[in-house]
Amino acid sequence: MVCCCSRMWRLRGSGFAALFRQQKQASNGATLLLKYSSTKTAPQLPGMEYQDAICTLNTLQTNASALEQVRRERGNPQFQLVAMRSFLERAGLVVEDLDNLNIIHVTGTKGKVSEFPSENCYPFCSSPHLVEVRERIRINGQPIGKELFTKYFWQIYGRLDETKAHSGSMPAYFRFLTILAFHVFLQEKVDLAVVEVGIGGAYDCTNIIKKPWVCGVSSLGIDHTQILGDTIEKIAWQKGGIFKPEVPAFTVKQPEGSMAVLKQRASEMECPLWVCPELEDYQTDCGPLQLGLAGQHQRSNASLALQLSHTWLQRRRLQDQNFPSTTLEGPGVPQATPFTPSPIMTKGLADTVWAGRTQTLKNGEVTYFLDGAHTTRSMQACVSWFQEAAVRCERNASGPVARVLVFNATGERDSAAMLKLLVSCEFDFAVFCPNITEAIASCNADQQNFNVSVENMLRRCLDNERSWRRHHGAGDCPPGRRGPLLIRDAGLSPAPGRGAEALVFPCILSALQWAAQGRDPVLLSRDTDKREAPVKPSVAAKAALLREVREIHVLVTGSLHLVGGALKHLDPSSCSK
Repeated sequence: MVCCCSRMWRLRGSGFAALFRQQKQASNGATLLLKYSSTKTAPQLPGMEYQDAICTLNTLQTNASALEQVRRERGNPQFQLVAMRSFLERAGLVVEDLDNLNIIHVTGTKGKVSEFPSENCYPFCSSPHLVEVRERIRINGQPIGKELFTKYFWQIYGRLDETKAHSGSMPAYFRFLTILAFHVFLQEKVDLAVVEVGIGGAYDCTNIIKKPWVCGVSSLGIDHTQILGDTIEKIAWQKGGIFKPEVPAFTVKQPEGSMAVLKQRASEMECPLWVCPELEDYQTDCGPLQLGLAGQHQRSNASLALQLSHTWLQRRRLQDQNFPSTTLEGPGVPQATPFTPSPIMTKGLADTVWAGRTQTLKNGEVTYFLDGAHTTRSMQACVSWFQEAAVRCERNASGPVARVLVFNATGERDSAAMLKLLVSCEFDFAVFCPNITEAIASCNADQQNFNVSVENMLRRCLDNERSWRRHHGAGDCPPGRRGPLLIRDAGLSPAPGRGAEALVFPCILSALQWAAQGRDPVLLSRDTDKREAPVKPSVAAKAALLREVREIHVLVTGSLHLVGGALKHLDPSSCSK
């Protein structure tokens, strides 16, 4: 069995670990009315249903006391690893148990390397999850079942709760799920565990791993600056903290400053380090390698996935924990040798499907473009992808098309910078909403977030609306672009101030309903309108243009939580059984 665990353990995407498994098999034969409840559910007894387990898990989400704990630990980052080892032992595990998981440890900022599946099996652990928590822990490409999740959840929760009186607090949400993932993988006796750090690397809770088989660092960017530092060099220092003595490591081409830091960290750790070759350098019998994922950065991710999988397979076959060392005394980091990918690897790269990242979903006369970009660098890639994909769809449209942006951003991220990049996409409307799936609370505990108050989320949306208006008024449409509305040629009258029109809704569902204007059969078939308060006449009137165009194109971006909430409503198959 192959497993992948991530953002804590996630590997953002899918199939990097499947390359290992498949190859191994082959070789072996405004007015915002909100009805929303934020009351946490008290812990339940073992044996309860899946939703009870999720509600109990949600009680571990960061609250005031947990935030204070995090602030204290930031002053002593080594304490985070000490605390994690203590939690692990209270759960009935020890660090040495993790050596049995045959781990590939990966970190990075822009895109992850496990996105590339092969054939019908790919592991995928995402954090945050898109629709259900179980997505974070996958075995053989599938989220573990509700029954299995519930069983293992109560085993770990019970052990930690029983020792709480003697050993202090319960682990926070992030740490708990990391421990749970390790426990699941050990109990299910997986052949390989692909583990991705949550934040940074050096002091991340996954860095209690002592003996991975190979490590990887994907493309680095600026994110989580309050924790990791405000320069790319400081962030690279944290990422390089996953390097281990005599454990081979690979990275992609990085800015000069961050590459120098990674090289220094590898030298200090006595860790052999290589830079992955360009994807074009790999030789195949069927022409250039094809990727199922859009975006230039995915090409470097694919090369990193190939090098990590190839190295793991080599070491696994030889059962040799020692790997040829490489000198890092020269001016740069040596380049890894390209090889001929197996047919299974080639197919895996081409067949990748990654929900919520550069995903296109057509429901009737509404086409949704979903991408969880949430940094300025990833938003640049999103804008490039959307402009190309939307123009391609517009060429095939039978009439005028309108564009709608649905946006939200969370945490410390620079919303204004991301919105400034999105102005070039020439949206007809911009819609802002918090990461709340429905304004009237439902029983879906997987989507609940208690880390931020509803009031703060809505305030952030209003700030984003004001920022959008400022950005849009700052410049004209670039020459050669799509031009106003795409609907003027059809004799439709653009609204005054068009292009700067922005609205705020209390939840994802109401935002999607307004953007679709009853033209999405999936939204209509799910009878979602009964769960939402009626829209004000003034807001409904602003959608006149959306009702008149032939098609509506909606980009949902800025947050993986937002994209996941949208998928819950737009794609019933995303709610796994």
